[in-house]
Amino acid sequence: MEVVSWEPRAFIYHNFLSKEECEYLINLATPYMVKSTVVDSKTGKSKDSRVRTSYGTFFRRGRDKVIRAIEKRIADYTFIPVEHGEGLQVLHYEVGQKYEPHFDYFVDEFNTRNGGQRMATLLMYLSDVEEGGETVFPAATGNASSVAGWNGMSECAKEGLPVKPKMGDALLFWSMHPDTTLDPSSLHGACPVIKGNKWSCTKWMHVGEYKI
Repeated sequence: MEVVSWEPRAFIYHNFLSKEECEYLINLATPYMVKSTVVDSKTGKSKDSRVRTSYGTFFRRGRDKVIRAIEKRIADYTFIPVEHGEGLQVLHYEVGQKYEPHFDYFVDEFNTRNGGQRMATLLMYLSDVEEGGETVFPAATGNASSVAGWNGMSECAKEGLPVKPKMGDALLFWSMHPDTTLDPSSLHGACPVIKGNKWSCTKWMHVGEYKI
């Protein structure tokens, strides 16, 4: 495990997924990819948005043996029960595609009815990216230029604390402080892919049981 930041609390689990698991999720998701959406805070429904230009699909929690094994591993590493997690979301970013900085926590009552607030996110990288595609925390504290590989990061990534995608790695970050207050330093985004493709898989985890 590598500590990325304490504000926000962010950590990398290297080699969290095997190459075979990464390829399995990509192959499973490929036929179902659609334009990514964002959640409307007033209605809780998905809507199109220019801030998020990737493609994605969701897998129901416990969908198959491989996914169940990954979800159990997530629970073991994070100490958050499987039942508190949403289904896996696989995302694909092509050249130029991005996700503007945003929060994973909610500021409305509608989206916290099921499971309560989102407390943590595990972002698993299913592929390497030739250039760009970094995850960046614009509001993080600390010396971002001390990050390994800083000089090879894209300009977007240098606008905060960056994490470069690497196949099999998993980035865990917390949207809430230990005292359960929301953490605004968890603001994060996905930099545009400059060269190559980026595949990732997201698991959002809630304070309480998330019913599916």
